Amino acid sequence: MRYGHTTAQSAEYLRLALKQMMQQEAGLHPVSYAIWYEYVSGFNQRLKLAMDDHLKKYGQLNNDATYALYDEYVADLDEKTALRIGDSVSQLVDQVSESAGATGNQASRFGNSLENWSETLQRPSTGTGALATSVADILRGTREMQASIITLQQRLEESAREAQQLRQEVTRAREEALVDALTGLTNRKGFDNALGICLSGARPPGPCLLMIDLDNFKAINDAHGHLFGDKVLASIGNILRANVKGKDTAARYGGEEFAVILPQTPRGGALGLAEALRSIVAANWRKRGDDQDQQVGNITVSIGVADYATGETAADFVGRADRALYAAKMQGRNRVNLAQRTPGSE
Repeated sequence: MRYGHTTAQSAEYLRLALKQMMQQEAGLHPVSYAIWYEYVSGFNQRLKLAMDDHLKKYGQLNNDATYALYDEYVADLDEKTALRIGDSVSQLVDQVSESAGATGNQASRFGNSLENWSETLQRPSTGTGALATSVADILRGTREMQASIITLQQRLEESAREAQQLRQEVTRAREEALVDALTGLTNRKGFDNALGICLSGARPPGPCLLMIDLDNFKAINDAHGHLFGDKVLASIGNILRANVKGKDTAARYGGEEFAVILPQTPRGGALGLAEALRSIVAANWRKRGDDQDQQVGNITVSIGVADYATGETAADFVGRADRALYAAKMQGRNRVNLAQRTPGSE
């Protein structure tokens, strides 16, 4: 966990950070909040020294300086932490905006009350001109406070919109970064993330893992070209997307190898899905030529299936499924093979 502050501490750091942010040229956006939060909390001393040096030289932080400091000293956050901070900043800004709005309404009502009082005191019957002058001063100060709060509210509302847009952009970028462009499946990084999440709360029965490899893919590329090979990979991606649903994850593991994570599927169900996928792939494929379609024969896959053993690492789990896959290839390809359990495992 990057931050271990209590709610009370975080609220105080929010107050201090907003006070500093209001004095800068940079907008009130999540990146600005991130650096000022770490500054006022004393969490990031390297960042604090750099910011102090900049402020000493230039007096204020503009957007360019803010983003530069963030990239240099804060942006080593992992994706989940960045999204969590984005969500937190959005909520905090919304809450502060709501509070500022309520304060503005209260100041407005207070100002109206003082104005009525001033009019009353200025009547001849009151005979308290000095007091009326004092109240007028108070009224003027209240109006100035009200105008200031309205401005703050507007800026915070704008920042809330910016925070929401930023969070959407981060979410979209993260999703795009986890997708394989050719097949449309989850890529290797996404597979690693999904498997880690799956195993963190793994309970029997399941999860299960399928490792899938195209048979003789090099020969297909050599005979028909890499463009056709890419079409075959894309078609495998289509088959997996059509047959792997819900909480299950289909991924391109690398090259011509694919994987399917089944978090809540027991061994029998995993074997059934593997056999169904093998059968669907094992069909005639055609390569479109200049004059006519050219028969290219059967394109097949071999599949290794492993069911999780409690306490097993992700690497060991993948390794067992991979060994089962290559055992299937040694047994003649175009078949499904169940991984052996390690001695003593459940």
